[in-house]
Amino acid sequence: MTKGIRITKDGLKRRLIKFSADLVLLILMFGLCFTILQPLLNKISISFMEEQDLYDQTVVSLPRHFTFDNYEVALKLMDYTKSFANTFSLATGVAVLQVMSTLLVGYGFARYQFPLKNFWFFMVILMIVIPPQTYASSLLLNFRYFDIFGLFKALLGKPLNLTGSVAPVLLLAGTCTGLKCGLYIYLFRQYFRNVPKDIEEAAYIDGCGTLKTLVEIMLPDAMPIATSCFLFSFVWQWTDNYLTNLLLKSALLLPTRLSALSTSLIGYLDTRPSFTYIAAINATGTLLVLIPVILLYLVAQKKFVKSLSASAVKM
Repeated sequence: MTKGIRITKDGLKRRLIKFSADLVLLILMFGLCFTILQPLLNKISISFMEEQDLYDQTVVSLPRHFTFDNYEVALKLMDYTKSFANTFSLATGVAVLQVMSTLLVGYGFARYQFPLKNFWFFMVILMIVIPPQTYASSLLLNFRYFDIFGLFKALLGKPLNLTGSVAPVLLLAGTCTGLKCGLYIYLFRQYFRNVPKDIEEAAYIDGCGTLKTLVEIMLPDAMPIATSCFLFSFVWQWTDNYLTNLLLKSALLLPTRLSALSTSLIGYLDTRPSFTYIAAINATGTLLVLIPVILLYLVAQKKFVKSLSASAVKM
């Protein structure tokens, strides 16, 4: 009898400990989700408010005077249709180039030996660690006076000015020096390092070359990590302010139009708008930039989570 009571007490104690741990985890998760979502919810609320609601202290979250005028102004000032099409084309092209180039480099680091291999991989790690803003001026000058071993200067009399076009961004993506390329190389390298070499040896015996083995044998199994890298690259390029403001200031892209939204609003209105109204239009423009990314996540949620879990297991 005593033993049964003791077992019951021990079971109750374990249940209380588990319940307490779950409760603490629930509170932490709720706090984390609220911290992340609260600024977004504020922007959504402000985007539907008329200007008089912005100054009304009794209006907190729900607008008293519901309106779509803020969206109409933001859509017009951002030239949203053209900006969306240009941004989508650029983000897709950059994502494809980054996945292709970093896949080849990551596979090379994982499978082949070459001179100074450890040194070059250390350079890859530096690409992850060093913020790109530290070499912004050098990057701008390189593309402002772009030349390859003096060939353009010899043929044309002067270097090329690539700033203001998408060429610099595509060149960076295709040469594994774009945004987050170091991270993608590292992910591909870690994945291919854990793939048994017997698979490649069997492909070589069957007559496959190196490139054919990579494309037809290794790549299908690497699609989860490739999908993750593509989505990460697309989203980062979609919302990028660094390269677009540095190299594509005059381009009709969503990040550049969002950065110039305040200036455009001042020129759009007959009177100088208040700081609060400018903030409301900026919040609306930010939502217009984020909505496609949120929709992309909702559509690709299952595949994206599956790719991350599969990558984590194999890494």
